[in-house]
Amino acid sequence: MGSSDSKLNFRKAVIQLTTKTQPVEATDDAFWDQFWADASTTVQDVFALVPAAEIRAVREESPSNLATLCYKAVEKLVQAAESGCPSERERQMVLNCTRILTRILPYIFEDQDWRGFFWSTVPGAGRAGMNELDEDDGARPLAELLLLAVADLLFCPEFTVHSHKRGPDSVESMQSIDSCEYIWEAGVGFAQSPPLNYIHDLNRTELLRLLLTCFSEAMYLPPSSDNTVLNPWVTFFCSAENRHALPLFTSLLNVVCAYDPVGYGIPYNHLLFSDYREQLVEQAVQILIVTLEHDAGAPHPPASTSSIDEQEPTGPENLFVNYLSRIHREEDFDFVLKGLARLLTNPLTQTYLPNSTKKIQFHQELLVLFWKLCDFNKKFLFFVLKSSDVLDVLVPILYYLNDARADQSRVGLMHIGVFILLLLSGERNFGVRLNKPYSLHVPMDIPVFTGTHADLLIVVFHKIITTGHQRLQPLYDCLLTIIVNVSPYLKSLSMVAANKLLHLLEAFSTSWYLFSTAQNHHLVFFLLETFNNIIQYQFDGNCNLVYAIIRKRNVFHQLANLPSDPASIQKALQKKKKSPDLISRTNSQETVSMEGSHPAVPAEPGTLKTSLVAIPGIDKLTEKSQVSEDGTMVSVPKTDSPQPVHSDQSAAAGTSDTESNSGRDNEDVFYTEAEMQRRRLSSASSVSSWVPTPDWVLSWKSKLPLQTIMRLLQVLVPQVEKICIDKGLTDESEILKFLQHGTLVGLLPVPHPILIRKYQANAGTAMWFRTYMWGVVYLRNVDPPIWYDTDVRLFEIQRM
Repeated sequence: MGSSDSKLNFRKAVIQLTTKTQPVEATDDAFWDQFWADASTTVQDVFALVPAAEIRAVREESPSNLATLCYKAVEKLVQAAESGCPSERERQMVLNCTRILTRILPYIFEDQDWRGFFWSTVPGAGRAGMNELDEDDGARPLAELLLLAVADLLFCPEFTVHSHKRGPDSVESMQSIDSCEYIWEAGVGFAQSPPLNYIHDLNRTELLRLLLTCFSEAMYLPPSSDNTVLNPWVTFFCSAENRHALPLFTSLLNVVCAYDPVGYGIPYNHLLFSDYREQLVEQAVQILIVTLEHDAGAPHPPASTSSIDEQEPTGPENLFVNYLSRIHREEDFDFVLKGLARLLTNPLTQTYLPNSTKKIQFHQELLVLFWKLCDFNKKFLFFVLKSSDVLDVLVPILYYLNDARADQSRVGLMHIGVFILLLLSGERNFGVRLNKPYSLHVPMDIPVFTGTHADLLIVVFHKIITTGHQRLQPLYDCLLTIIVNVSPYLKSLSMVAANKLLHLLEAFSTSWYLFSTAQNHHLVFFLLETFNNIIQYQFDGNCNLVYAIIRKRNVFHQLANLPSDPASIQKALQKKKKSPDLISRTNSQETVSMEGSHPAVPAEPGTLKTSLVAIPGIDKLTEKSQVSEDGTMVSVPKTDSPQPVHSDQSAAAGTSDTESNSGRDNEDVFYTEAEMQRRRLSSASSVSSWVPTPDWVLSWKSKLPLQTIMRLLQVLVPQVEKICIDKGLTDESEILKFLQHGTLVGLLPVPHPILIRKYQANAGTAMWFRTYMWGVVYLRNVDPPIWYDTDVRLFEIQRM
């Protein structure tokens, strides 16, 4: 039978499913076999030959036919998993069943009445010919049978792994296989790298695509703050019921971290052959990020020093999370970190050697995986920060943040990058590592500077705030919190970075900006705290910053004398109407951008994006810790936190100017972006119920931490002016030399304790990660378009 004939038969069978008025018997093998017999179908063919409208029609009009089709496809997979599919024909049948289920499942999930179908034990109760599976598996729901069969098939000799057969007669029984000997790639806990076999890679990819589709039921439930709702597919697959959980987790992690898109060291090699490994790596990293969901109610694994085994299991144990949290060997950490850094850096290498390597597209999934590693495995986090290897992750993140700042379709990427830096900035070592000189020349459209990684971070953050799009405003708090967290450890800022920080203070401290929302003054508090930390703890190497503060001293005087009478407040708000732009983008002394860089550009019209839920405010995202004399951190009770001051609740209650739920909504409320947009517009039209009052201004103005800076100006300004007059100086290098050797010992107020705001997990961020991650998975699976045009509820799909 030619391939076009068999496609025709397949198509005919699909049409018959919808048109037959009588249900087709499950025993009618001649009919059902048409769906999986063809040897030349591809997954793209299946998607073309089984149109969405027809799947929905069968679901509504011939439900028993849809049930039988699912049942028969699962049955075939179960039989193949038991036999080990020794023949080519059986392997082809497995692939066809896999593709059909991948095609149909989203339409099962989008209909509430069908969602339980795979979890029922007796499909289509009592129909003839359905007894084969009932003897030992009768009690298992269809979903469990399917998941266990897929797990078995992922370690099937000659199909998805290399055979270890000793001689022609020995048979590898699927039941007795120890899959730990068949791990797909060397790395964590496994030393041998099996020879590459692109057929195995293709087969694994198809099975993983089906798994991902099974897990995607999560996309069809609306966002909810109830973290106790577990994804039953993930829960079962990652439980002890799956005897392959450990080898599969290890295979997925190793395949991702060992992947080198350079084509084994030969530049331009990727142009010659299709890289099947890349498709496998993409599916593997997507499976990892969606399975590494924490069990509801279970606390994070303790970061105790005790050995691995003593952890008390709580709730249904997700073994993927469990294994991830228990990795502890230095060489394993090194393998994982180097692999992720290599892949994250790949799109940057592209920029200065165009086409020399294959440009990977899955950096968002890699960032989520890196986040989960740091979040679930504190030892990994400490390993990352132990050496300057953390900078190999920092630089690509800053590159992505800078590159995506003007593109509204990449607002999720901006968030994940900032969240990772916020998490890292809670650890002292991160600030210390930033002092390493920055000598790479990754082309970025930022001003050229000579300095450290700290300078790079500040220059990029400044660029995001002054030239990013408006939707990034909720992230300003996070960006400045990161700068405050690292500031006590920064030994020497460059002149470029120092000027950028002062430009931000200048922009954020104009009266119209301070009075236009209930929260904007927090930004000024963060910047003042940054300056205070550097002056008190790192004065010696920071003459550039001190000089910049002296030059811009009027900004501090204006802040100290900020008018708070009703007339001045009105006048400032009138000004706001005239200049709707958030921040004065002028006078920021923009210099020439780096050579070879491209400007950040908005999304192409027509780009698809998925909506996100709002992020919690910075006070919910972080908790304060005080650094004591010996460098240990003590957490600060929430009540007495004067900085940054939270205006009384009534003042904060009416605002809806940011996408963060800070201090006014119950943190369990989730809005889609469209809803946030509507709220913003309605609050703008009613000119918001919140109005700045003199009392409100005084309530925080009196707490502005200006003493240290005022004292510094009081001591140094007369001295600098004297030098200028005496020597007739206009040259800043002399002044810098003077400041470099100056000292303020004994002249400044007693140093304040260092406050670090550490990221803390909460229901709001958990939900944000779920919507972001599934949105990425949705948009990245376009060939075939698994979920396109189905009724997804977790997010909205928007066209730019």
